[in-house]
Amino acid sequence: MIIIFFDARGIVHHEFVPQGQTVNQEVYISVLRHMREALRRCRPDLWASGQWTLLHDNARPHTALSVSRFLTKHNITVLPHPQYSPDLSPCDFFLFPRLKKRLKGWRHENIEAIQAAAMVELTGIPKESFTSCFQDLQKRWQQCIDCRGNYFEGDRKH
Repeated sequence: MIIIFFDARGIVHHEFVPQGQTVNQEVYISVLRHMREALRRCRPDLWASGQWTLLHDNARPHTALSVSRFLTKHNITVLPHPQYSPDLSPCDFFLFPRLKKRLKGWRHENIEAIQAAAMVELTGIPKESFTSCFQDLQKRWQQCIDCRGNYFEGDRKH
């Protein structure tokens, strides 16, 4: 499993979760600490201005009280994410489908080889694709508003 943070300019931070490790609130707080350091290093403009927002879904580790306290303590603004809305998650509609498509059908000798192949694909995504992803996210938000929160998939309203 990979936990990845990205913005319209590209990947900010990633971590592979060790095999068998459950991502609980303690693990997620550790990842958030690493993400903050990565953001400070690779996006100093955003770090200095504080003009960045975290979008993560409603997975249990993301919504745990200890995580909420960590986010509040570090003045991390979180964009609310509607429940059961994968079409509003850039990982679900952009990043992971792209990664799966590129790696589908390949055999790898071990976990490290899979991770290396995944990183080759992820780092090969052009900046323009990340920018386009966030433009698409804005369109999807508007579609959700237009549908009054009713379910939609891609461009199809239900």
